[in-house]
Amino acid sequence: MSEELVAAAVVLTKVAVAEGLAAACATSKVAVDAVPTAIGALAVCRETEPGEPERAAQVISKLLQHTPVVLLTQRDGQMTATRWAAGVQEEEIAPGLMLDGAPAEVEALLLGQVRAEDLPGVVSSVGMSRWRAVRILAGAARAARRA
Repeated sequence: MSEELVAAAVVLTKVAVAEGLAAACATSKVAVDAVPTAIGALAVCRETEPGEPERAAQVISKLLQHTPVVLLTQRDGQMTATRWAAGVQEEEIAPGLMLDGAPAEVEALLLGQVRAEDLPGVVSSVGMSRWRAVRILAGAARAARRA
């Protein structure tokens, strides 16, 4: 008996702090679990219906303005990877190439081998108040100015 894979989507970012990514997503009403990794925080999409991960990638890439992001999706065992910048979908990328250089958590999340909430340091944008999100982002901005 074979188990059917549940659809999954992950946005790869270079955001250094998962809490900051979750806060930015909370202010834009994008439901993600931000997972810290060695290369940057991952935004694991809570909404995986067609079009929803793309909306998340669009919003996140707009928020990050000058830093492209990559959306990796898995539906029915098929993986896709697309690069997004400034809210615009750019090119498709071979998913195997993206997975080869990505942290192990990415593949595990896409294949349903691990859930985002089970990973260390995960921060959800869901349920984060607008006030808390703004405070987190303001603190990050102050820290960046001091650095």
